Amino acid sequence: MNSESYTVLRVDRSLLVLTHLSQLITFVIGFGSLILPLILWLVNKDKVYQMDEHGKHIVNFQLSILIYSIICIPLVFIGIGILGLIALVIISLVFPIINAIKASNGEIPTYPLSLNFIS
Repeated sequence: MNSESYTVLRVDRSLLVLTHLSQLITFVIGFGSLILPLILWLVNKDKVYQMDEHGKHIVNFQLSILIYSIICIPLVFIGIGILGLIALVIISLVFPIINAIKASNGEIPTYPLSLNFIS
């Protein structure tokens, strides 16, 4: 008799939606847009169907936003950094909401300008 172990992943679209929306915590308390989704992803990636894929997209997006923000800060002195930071704030607000809706419909998220750190 073969005693292979199978992992059964549960479908939990509401947790996927919550993970996308957890990025918005920065707009409430000022930080956490990387930390909270990272924790949700690491805890649930082996338990929830598609969590690993969604989590990777979110973490890549948040790391990309962090790098773009760091690049924009010195550019504030020549004026274009402010425009870059405003664009990053809008992207950081809009795309987690769009991708939360996609997650609720069972679709894979897409984040613009996202560098691929984790594949």
